[in-house]
Amino acid sequence: MTWLLSNDDGIDAPGIQTLQEVATALQSPAVVVAPKSALSGCAHQVTTTQPIHVEKRSPQAYAVDGMPADCVRLALQYFCPQPSWVLSGINAGGNMGADIYISGTIAAVREAAFHGIRGIAISQYRRRDLPLDWERASRWLRWLLPRLMAKPTPAGTFWNVNLPCLAAGDPDPEMVICPLSKEPLPSQYRVEGDWYAYMGNYQNRDRTQGTDVDVCFSGQIAVTQISL
Repeated sequence: MTWLLSNDDGIDAPGIQTLQEVATALQSPAVVVAPKSALSGCAHQVTTTQPIHVEKRSPQAYAVDGMPADCVRLALQYFCPQPSWVLSGINAGGNMGADIYISGTIAAVREAAFHGIRGIAISQYRRRDLPLDWERASRWLRWLLPRLMAKPTPAGTFWNVNLPCLAAGDPDPEMVICPLSKEPLPSQYRVEGDWYAYMGNYQNRDRTQGTDVDVCFSGQIAVTQISL
């Protein structure tokens, strides 16, 4: 079962390196096709008006001077034509609710779904008062992914996973399948003359009970199946 791995944080980001380690631990061959640089928040942009440079780093790793959706498009045609799954992440930061329209992480698996390939977007929610623990994220995913891949994934759907950010002594989370939040993101700005600086606090977003935001913020793994 071959995995195609991508992201929007760049091919050298710790999250995609952690995902490679998970693939190795689960004995799943993986091909990495990811952007050369960080492109967080790029949504589903694609490159059509100029050539895209691709750097072959190894037979299983390609750095693309393009968007996450470009990476999947190129991979399915040239570098990994028949993956069993496309996995995108692990994003350094949550992708819940309205984030799915902004996120390049999500765009990679959405592009896969357009082509009939099953996909899972994986994000690690982060809090300002706690460091990211990639080793723990790896351990959770080694348990989670086989279980999630065993669930029905109808054509035109994909999975969105948000890992919680927990303190060192907190118990391991459970997987909770839940709906997306439908509330807007915080949109406060600081005004300085003609300049408007975004000041929204992600941690203060709406937490309607039972939604992916509430589940993840409550310390559990939020899993949502999204339809095109």
